[in-house]
Amino acid sequence: MNRIPVKSSRLRLAPKLYEDLRQQVLRRDGWRCQSCGAMSNLEVHHREFRSQSGDDSEQNLITLCTACHSIVHKGTD
Repeated sequence: MNRIPVKSSRLRLAPKLYEDLRQQVLRRDGWRCQSCGAMSNLEVHHREFRSQSGDDSEQNLITLCTACHSIVHKGTD
């Protein structure tokens, strides 16, 4: 008999907890864009988008500058 695997629920943090995690990711990444090395206009990006079941976990987040973040999202249209 084939068993259907149970889909694990994605982690979605409350706003305060997400902000704490966001700050942790920025510190982990040395306050630098992990694509171009910029140190200004930084954002935290979900590698696997929330809209595609990505979760709010440290492993799924990366620091990108506004320009690189925009490029990533434009490439997924």
